Amino acid sequence: MQWLQDKLNTLSSIIWGEFLLIPLLAIVGIYLTIGLYAMPWRKIPLAFKTLWQGRKESSHIEGDITPFQALMTALSATVGTGNIAGVATAIYFGGPGAIFWMWVIALFGMATKYAEAVLAVSYRQTDDLGNYVGGPMYYIHNGLGDSWRWMAASFAFFAMIAAFGIGNMVQSHSVADEIYSSFDIPVWITGIVMATLAALVIVGGVKRIAQVAAKLVPFMALAYILAALTIVILNISKLPDAISLIFHSAFNGSAASGGFLGATIWMAIRWGFARGIFSNEAGLGSAPIAHAAAQTNDPVKQGMVAMLGTFIDTIIICSLTAFVIILTGTWDSGLKGVSMSSQAFSTGLFGYGGYIVSFGLVLFAFTTILGWSYYGERSAEYLFGTKIIRPYRLLWICAIFIGAIMKLELVWTFADILNGLMALPNLVALLLLSPVVFSKTRQYFNNKSSTW
Repeated sequence: MQWLQDKLNTLSSIIWGEFLLIPLLAIVGIYLTIGLYAMPWRKIPLAFKTLWQGRKESSHIEGDITPFQALMTALSATVGTGNIAGVATAIYFGGPGAIFWMWVIALFGMATKYAEAVLAVSYRQTDDLGNYVGGPMYYIHNGLGDSWRWMAASFAFFAMIAAFGIGNMVQSHSVADEIYSSFDIPVWITGIVMATLAALVIVGGVKRIAQVAAKLVPFMALAYILAALTIVILNISKLPDAISLIFHSAFNGSAASGGFLGATIWMAIRWGFARGIFSNEAGLGSAPIAHAAAQTNDPVKQGMVAMLGTFIDTIIICSLTAFVIILTGTWDSGLKGVSMSSQAFSTGLFGYGGYIVSFGLVLFAFTTILGWSYYGERSAEYLFGTKIIRPYRLLWICAIFIGAIMKLELVWTFADILNGLMALPNLVALLLLSPVVFSKTRQYFNNKSSTW
């Protein structure tokens, strides 16, 4: 099996390396930001206002869930282990400077996420059950025409399979392992409990998932943010030095110190970009599947709501994790991943912060399972029709238990590869359909008598 793992690792490093997907994601984000005249940056206050107005259901507006619920469903799948372990991994390999480049890719990723949602709502349709469905497979097919159907099917196939990795088995394994380490509860018990709880939610479809996400996501995000802010406030005198360290390391590299081996400028850029993309999923094509179900009469309004997902995930939550790690001096301890984040929170909150990380991991991973179940289901439906929904849900629930009790090195690497293969057709579609995004955005703000 080791030879297969080595082959998959090589393929993953090529797809996610410095010559293919990462620069392509950056180029698409920069291009869309320029084409939109930096609108996603300038309209952040308006986006939050639009989100607040989108909390209530409107029976006379097309869609299945509120704009707020759509964002919470998307965030349920993106706010996860990447915000805790991913940030620490970026710092371990790229130094504190990686955080600066994480910010950069997130700022340009806002335009990518905006464009995805605009296209998702513009080209959505209803299925045989009357549900609103959309996402890359639909805006590729409906926007580019039948001759591009092969690319739409490719995205759907990769997403359907990838969901079982990054959105299911990897998450249930993380939860089972964390609970076993903290409370000595056997992994099979955790697997059964998680599968049962997930089944109770998933059986209700997107409306049930959205209702649960709308309650869990704000709660878990606020709890984590408050804990991190407490540590930042307790160490507020060190904050200017921490920020200075981030900017200095971004352009000068990080010298070896403590348990840290040092990092070049390129390492900071590579790991900042890679972990930022993994965390907020801008360009991956997953989030627009949720936003396509939103009750909205204008794609641009939902696009503004969608771009907040990247802002909240990376600019707010990931940044706070990074500040905690740097302010507590844990960044050069030699630890990495969850261990680094857990140690940082424990140091900052008098030995109790590790429980917050454990609790956060459990909740984040569980909501990721819910969000990705919808993404995978909609992708499978595009390929096989509504008849696949019930067997797909059953298979999804079984996979939760399997993931909890298995070793998943191969699954994780395979999921990385499929996620990259998902992103490629989506990014091509974003470039080809960018005139539609620019036109709809210009029309919306011109009608509002506002400079866009």
